[in-house]
Amino acid sequence: MKGEKIIILDQDCDKKNAEDKSLPNSAYLVEYVTENETKYDIVMAFKTSDVFDVYWDKYKSGLNTITQTAGTVNPKMWKPKKNG
Repeated sequence: MKGEKIIILDQDCDKKNAEDKSLPNSAYLVEYVTENETKYDIVMAFKTSDVFDVYWDKYKSGLNTITQTAGTVNPKMWKPKKNG
């Protein structure tokens, strides 16, 4: 992760994307509200508290939930999907 607490894998996405088993098992679905709109991000982090810290600093009470995705891949073995 090279100094970053979290890596955003999918920003402002459909929450069903969290059901993808090819995600790393350290991936989380973050639900938050911004500008009166509910949004979802999928992020990778070693600790849930790191996800909380980053999103709380940005959205405060707009942060709703942080849940683990259905990902089953070891983070060391995981490779991002190539677009296109």
